Amino acid sequence: MTTTTVAAPRRLGRAGSFLRDIGLVFGREIRPELRTPIGLIAGMTQPLVFLALFGPLLSGMPGIGESPWQWFVPGNLVMIGVFGTSGAGYHVLVESGGGSLERVLVTPLNRAAMLIGRTLKEAVTLLAQGVLIILAVLPFGFRLHPAGAAAGLALLAVTGIGIGSLSFALALAAKRTPSLFWGVQQTVLFPLLLLSGVLLPADQGPAWLATASRVNPLTYVVEAERALFNGDLTAPAVGYGLLAAAAIAAVGLAAGIRGMRRAAL
Repeated sequence: MTTTTVAAPRRLGRAGSFLRDIGLVFGREIRPELRTPIGLIAGMTQPLVFLALFGPLLSGMPGIGESPWQWFVPGNLVMIGVFGTSGAGYHVLVESGGGSLERVLVTPLNRAAMLIGRTLKEAVTLLAQGVLIILAVLPFGFRLHPAGAAAGLALLAVTGIGIGSLSFALALAAKRTPSLFWGVQQTVLFPLLLLSGVLLPADQGPAWLATASRVNPLTYVVEAERALFNGDLTAPAVGYGLLAAAAIAAVGLAAGIRGMRRAAL
């Protein structure tokens, strides 16, 4: 008689289990976006309005350079990233109100993997929107430098992961008082964006405004994006922007993971 031996499934190591958990959370988060991609398009409405109505006004303005599009489009991409990922915690508030967050928290999934899987979904959505924005402005004279654009999108994703993680941390801390989440988010969001020079060059303003801009980490990300999208991969601004993005991501992930691990059922 012939017997068949069935090999026992090989257990994943700690790293393998962690990556599996990240994949499971990422898949859970990205599926609704793939089923209804209209949300992806809707998130681009505001930046497209800024491009169409504000971009042409920059022509000939001091500090902008020859092409307003080369200056404004990278800043607009950062604006998309900050607006989109800073509101990512809203989904935590919805899940908390409906009870689904508690059901996820009692699963054996790694809490850090829960946070990272969610932030990766935000980064992928941000990259897709960035590509669509770039394609939309090409017919209007925007010069594409492929290597610089790829590096710029990668830098944008790193920044988005950090800001998205901070948003999740804030939502977890304020899940019983959603108005606190929106109050803090709006209070912090607009000064950071305006001081970063996404709309107008901050160094053309008063001395106090330029000084405040220099202590804003988003300023260095915006300047790095402009250098990269202009094809200058070796500009000093790129190095400063990379350090700023890495710092934002590190602080955001640390706060988000800590918040997820301490989330009460």
